Amino acid sequence: MPSRPSAPSSASPATAAGAPLIWTNILLFSLTFLAAAVLVPWYGLTHGFSTAAWVLFGVFVVANEMSITAGYHRLWAHRTYEAHWSLRLLFVVFGSMALQNTAWAWCSGHRRHHLDVDDVDRDPYAAPLGFWFSHIGWMVREYPSGREDFSNIPDLRRDRMLAFQQRHYVALVLATNIGLPLVAGWLVGDLWGTFLLAGVLRLVVSHHFTFFINSLAHMWGGRPYTEDNTARDNPVLAVLTFGEGYHNFHHIFAHDYRNGVRWWQWDPTKWLIAGLQWVGLTRRLKRTPVFQIQRALLAMQFTRAQRKLASLAAAAAPSRVSELRQRVQHEYETFLAAVAEWAKVKEQWLEEKKRAVIEHWEHANFQQRLKELEHRLRLQRRRLRLLQAQLA
Repeated sequence: MPSRPSAPSSASPATAAGAPLIWTNILLFSLTFLAAAVLVPWYGLTHGFSTAAWVLFGVFVVANEMSITAGYHRLWAHRTYEAHWSLRLLFVVFGSMALQNTAWAWCSGHRRHHLDVDDVDRDPYAAPLGFWFSHIGWMVREYPSGREDFSNIPDLRRDRMLAFQQRHYVALVLATNIGLPLVAGWLVGDLWGTFLLAGVLRLVVSHHFTFFINSLAHMWGGRPYTEDNTARDNPVLAVLTFGEGYHNFHHIFAHDYRNGVRWWQWDPTKWLIAGLQWVGLTRRLKRTPVFQIQRALLAMQFTRAQRKLASLAAAAAPSRVSELRQRVQHEYETFLAAVAEWAKVKEQWLEEKKRAVIEHWEHANFQQRLKELEHRLRLQRRRLRLLQAQLA
């Protein structure tokens, strides 16, 4: 994201309202937004935009957003997969064009966000401080945070490509945000139309689509996996952010290359990463085991069932509440037993996997047992849904 000191704050933003303004960022956000809101429609009404200009706008938006989601976020911030150097080069170029700071700064801040999520003293864009702060306010004031500190990204500091971007970031930003749209516009015969659409409007759209994850994705949506933080799953935001809207899942399973874990959830970033594996551009994609995902879903459902029982205690008949409580407790104990058995089988399977070179055939038995346990857990989820329907 646009530049901001990266070290942990010595005072919360809430107590530093008088912190100095960062005029570079203020001018960047203000002038590009005004140009997108005034110049773009004026030029469209007076001169019109070519089809090529609109196509280039779409191409550059996708390239920018994919470089942030697949590159900055899932590749470098969370190391959810490995990528070929040619793909990483594209992420560096179009990530610079997205103008959201260097990969070092972006990933350092994002790792601190996950480590201290919702902590108003440590989370760089803490959602509890409100929509404005988490969306853009954290980037327009020099909050007390000392000097830049990249101590939490030692792996990225060893990457020569990212080190090159860090040293030549300004040149890359100017070349991609001014030079690239102008050259593209000249090639298609619509110089200024392409610059306004693929240059200015594209930058504003790309900025705010990404910023929505810091703000709206912590305020609007459901929390099916965990309530330990404010992150939400929101399919509308997933469409706008190329799959990043399934944020509740992401905050509990951050090292999964997927955000939309269900096959029908809109996550083009996941599809891109998986698709490029077929041509050798990505590898070692990390996935959360199905059983762990089911365990998180069931744990939340049991927690909510217990809350519902507590709220019914005063209104419903004591015998009815006692019966429902016993059923919930039985299902919960069954669930815990299944989790314990899964952990035991998983441990045994891992031990056997170490002997794969010698006794490869033994794996099938353990994998089958894991699948049977996962099936049992799915059946238990269905029973719990029926029980929750009775509680409603």
